[in-house]
Amino acid sequence: MDRRSFLTKAAIGGVASAGATALAAPAIAQEAPKLNWRVTSSFPKSLDTIYGGAEYMAEQVSALTDGKFKIQVFAAGEIVPGLQALDATQAGTVEGCHTCAYYYWGKDAAWALPTAVPFGPNFRQMNAWYYQGDGLKLTNAFYNKNKIQGYPCGNTGAQMGGWFRKEVNTPDDMKGLKFRIAGLAGKVMAGLGAVPQQVAGGDIYPALEKGTIDAAEFVGPYDDEKLGFYKVAPYYYYPGFWEGGPTVSSMFNLDKFNALPKQYQEVLEIASAAANQNMMAAYDMKNPAALKRLVAQGTKLRPFSTEIMQAAFEVANKMYADLSSQNADFKTMFDSQRAFMRESFLWTQLSEYNFDTFMMQMDNAGKL
Repeated sequence: MDRRSFLTKAAIGGVASAGATALAAPAIAQEAPKLNWRVTSSFPKSLDTIYGGAEYMAEQVSALTDGKFKIQVFAAGEIVPGLQALDATQAGTVEGCHTCAYYYWGKDAAWALPTAVPFGPNFRQMNAWYYQGDGLKLTNAFYNKNKIQGYPCGNTGAQMGGWFRKEVNTPDDMKGLKFRIAGLAGKVMAGLGAVPQQVAGGDIYPALEKGTIDAAEFVGPYDDEKLGFYKVAPYYYYPGFWEGGPTVSSMFNLDKFNALPKQYQEVLEIASAAANQNMMAAYDMKNPAALKRLVAQGTKLRPFSTEIMQAAFEVANKMYADLSSQNADFKTMFDSQRAFMRESFLWTQLSEYNFDTFMMQMDNAGKL
């Protein structure tokens, strides 16, 4: 499939859902086999927006194939635990999964890059890198080595920096802090003296309440409100500089994907792109109201200081240099992302940044 024309074919500019019905064309639906696949999610149904990305993708697959290709989505724990979704897909236990590649960075640090790394691309940059740059080609070159074919299938946008039981103002305040944070972000925070903790989503609240951990990051206002963190950790920091535009992915067992008719392969790609856009739109709609509710219930918003962010940035860059010297797959994807980010900022600092800044000033002045 021509990647340069992909966005047009996917109808990703806000009409993907309507396009799904229109594209349920005879060329795809007729003479096509009936298939039933299973996809396991890394998320519980209670987190309806991020879990819903897989359901939305499955709905589009069915619509695009006139109901001949059906995907049943299973929540974390129904078939395998959430963090075993990739393993189950690689083994062929299920045909696919809906997960974040960076959950598996312990296998290989390169798994982090298809989702997010500290001080990495934002949502728009990730999409541009995937769909118009080398992102899809490079990530699937890596995935294919690991018996997987994958596509962007959701994004939360820049996340929050997490919930803290006490204020943190300088890098020294991070020393000894037991912080629920995973992946390469955990390595960066460890570089500041924090003690990263691996805690499953459902266990974060009691750990904060009991003082087993001092702080925890998760996603953003809508999801964090559901988990009740504001009741036990009053300080809500921003931004989550380790997740500027975290991409959730649909991943499929490579052998099973390769056995599909070409039309079905393209349907999976297009349906995933539709879900990718839809999830971001849902978070943009739901997060503002959730943030207002959190503040009304006593949440204290705090920005990370420039001193903390600068210190973390330096630790991250040292880590990337070390990883790039040791891991060719990491270096290939990382260098591609960074080159794309530099070009992107050259443009957006003139256009989006100045426009958005002015409009926010007008909003703050009550003129919008």
